[in-house]
Amino acid sequence: MSETTLIDEATRVRKNAHAPYSNFKVGCALRSVEGNLYVGCNVENVAYPEGTCAEAGAIAAMIAAGDTRIAEVAVIADSPAPVPPCGGCRQKLAEFADLDAPITMATTEGKTEATQVGTLLPGLFTAAHMTK
Repeated sequence: MSETTLIDEATRVRKNAHAPYSNFKVGCALRSVEGNLYVGCNVENVAYPEGTCAEAGAIAAMIAAGDTRIAEVAVIADSPAPVPPCGGCRQKLAEFADLDAPITMATTEGKTEATQVGTLLPGLFTAAHMTK
């Protein structure tokens, strides 16, 4: 699946976001290493911190379907610059993707920025930190 397709899918699902409080709709599409596509959008709640991010939704869909590894990700929002995943989602992405997995961040106006999971989260916390 091409990067353009992931951006197209993230754009499509972004329209379904439930963002009545911030009005900041985000869409995410990811491809698993098995080649399957998963999408997610942000879902806000009146108890503001109880909402979920688009990336978390796409990851949850992937895990629910039985895939466990991310090959690549695209995230889009109506923002002046390509919007990166929040800190919590960076950690979630690092849990399920290799550090060199590509992430394309995009705006609804067509700006894009490409990076990798490891670049977004230097010094990440891993299971290795919990072993003695």
